[in-house]
Amino acid sequence: MGEVLRHAWVIARKDLVLEFRSRTAFVSAAVFTALVLTVFNFGRDPTAVATVDLAPSILWVTFTFAAMLALNRAFQLELENEALDGLLVAPISRTSLYWAKLIANCVFVGVVECVGLPLFVLFFDVPVGGVLAPLIGVIALATVGFVAVGTLFSAMVIRTRFAELMLPVLLLPFLIPPLIGAVQVTARLLGGRPLSEVTGWLRLLAAYDIVFLTLATLLFPTTVNE
Repeated sequence: MGEVLRHAWVIARKDLVLEFRSRTAFVSAAVFTALVLTVFNFGRDPTAVATVDLAPSILWVTFTFAAMLALNRAFQLELENEALDGLLVAPISRTSLYWAKLIANCVFVGVVECVGLPLFVLFFDVPVGGVLAPLIGVIALATVGFVAVGTLFSAMVIRTRFAELMLPVLLLPFLIPPLIGAVQVTARLLGGRPLSEVTGWLRLLAAYDIVFLTLATLLFPTTVNE
């Protein structure tokens, strides 16, 4: 297990260095996040619906589509000069490759979320100071879940002709459980409700992460070999 994680970290570090050196994907995702929040901010009517009721859905719609940009690029770098084939014949396990992409995607999406959350607070003026720690925990739980599934599907569609279109079509149905849970927990946190009211949703998010991390790890070798 230690060797698997060591190989995974080496590949993940390579991906992160390349992404943050070029900054192309990061800037695109950050600009997209800011643009979506700006559109929602000016498109809402605060006299019709209270901001605290609308804000959780806006936050998670923004995070979800920003994450799609990262997941679409998960294996694109490896297609250049047949680098993916080189990784597949290298003396490393397929599990290491999956965890490498998972780590890199989680870091990348997390950085974008770190940019989006302050903008969200700025635009919508929601009180997050008292619930920042549990809110970050919920964001982390939900992010790990959909990135785990998205990394697997990204490997599945990368060699198809319309990979950018296929990934959202395949992924969005699987995002419904974590997104519903994340929105419900976020709404109650922003509404000042106690954590005891969202214990069930937190368990759902944790169970989703465990189940789909396990399934994706087991299915990835077959998926990437195909």
